[in-house]
Amino acid sequence: MRKNFLPIAVLLFTFMVFAPVAYGQGAAKTGPDPATVRDPDLEKDSLHNLEVARNYFNLKKAYVAALKRCEEIIAGNPNFAKIEQVLFIAGKSSLSLADKKGKQSPSLYVTYDGNTKRTLTSEQFREMGRDYLTRLVNDYPDSSFRKQAEEDLRALGAPTPKTERQ
Repeated sequence: MRKNFLPIAVLLFTFMVFAPVAYGQGAAKTGPDPATVRDPDLEKDSLHNLEVARNYFNLKKAYVAALKRCEEIIAGNPNFAKIEQVLFIAGKSSLSLADKKGKQSPSLYVTYDGNTKRTLTSEQFREMGRDYLTRLVNDYPDSSFRKQAEEDLRALGAPTPKTERQ
């Protein structure tokens, strides 16, 4: 019995010392935060929509089409890896539509109130652009688009305060 006492005591001591270490790693089983997990198919679709929106915005000056693509990304994939670029294009497209720039008429942008079609006024486009750019500045302070967004917001007046948004 005495021969077995020392190995059993050492084994018991070892369990007591290393048990907290093993317990501390138990949270690794839960995986990453669900807010940061991105669906690869949704990311691929959003990236395609961003490329199309960028093409409409930069090459074709089709701001209604660019804005619609950006809104589709924002609604369908708010955790998109390049959401700050989407917000920037949506904001700039809205401001261009407010100034009636581009090859598409702002009247092509249609929203629905129940069964009623509605087009937006220049002031509504300007407010929409301000909201997108303010969201970019407030939510993504390290974005490469932040400086341009701040310049556009200064030209419009002040950014919309965080409390007014949503």
